Amino acid sequence: MSYFDTNKDHRFIADPENMQDKIEERRSKVKSILITLPKPETEKSPYFDLAKKYNLKIDFRSFIHVEGVPARDFRKEKINLADFTAVIFTSRNAADHFFRICEEMRYEVPADLKYFCLSETIALYLQKYIQYRKRKIFFGKQTAADLAEVLKKHANEKFLYPCSDVATEDTMNFLEKNGYNFTPAVLFRTVVSDLSDLADVFYDVIAFFSPSSIQSLYKNFPEFKQNKTRIAAFGTNTSKAVEEKGLIVDIAAPAPGVPSMIMAIENYVKISNK
Repeated sequence: MSYFDTNKDHRFIADPENMQDKIEERRSKVKSILITLPKPETEKSPYFDLAKKYNLKIDFRSFIHVEGVPARDFRKEKINLADFTAVIFTSRNAADHFFRICEEMRYEVPADLKYFCLSETIALYLQKYIQYRKRKIFFGKQTAADLAEVLKKHANEKFLYPCSDVATEDTMNFLEKNGYNFTPAVLFRTVVSDLSDLADVFYDVIAFFSPSSIQSLYKNFPEFKQNKTRIAAFGTNTSKAVEEKGLIVDIAAPAPGVPSMIMAIENYVKISNK
């Protein structure tokens, strides 16, 4: 069966009350999954454990990639890095490009700069660039709201918010709503990847992690039909992007008791592959 079966157009805008019934009707055994992220650098990823546990074929393919904004373009924004006392990181990409731009601008990052990270994973990643134990680093569980209490204690800081050209609205909205003094700095751009080699490949499940990945799907394949492919979406913005295309979100995360995509997929497979 082709990945893009055009015999029938099964695009839906379903009644919310009947959505769960529709999802159950579509449920069937899962043998293959496409994760729209780069392949993990080590074999310790829980996705590999999941594949082994349920005898699944799990492939990785980033639907989007990032390109750094050159220092010459950043200078046009008239942002003075020395003006900021703290920086907010929402991803490892944000950290990579912050330190990259500092190096390109020949700006020495001060030792007393405070770092606020959306997750511990991002915080630990900073060890690539700084002496972790000698810096003031704060982190939450997953969202800016998780940092609410610690941010209140540092409300007088002047925050730099490194981001892409499609900055996460949830974080921006939180910072604006709570009146924090922050400046968005576009340090990298999200670019659609070439997926032409996937034209005749079928997966039982495709997992998306950002609205940009959905845009990439339709940029590469304007006539995409969902048909029997189950779609997994991480985050409300991603789910919204899926639904706006008339597609069904079969697997959603996070959800009550299911904080991660890996848990959501496993729960689905556990039931579907009985």
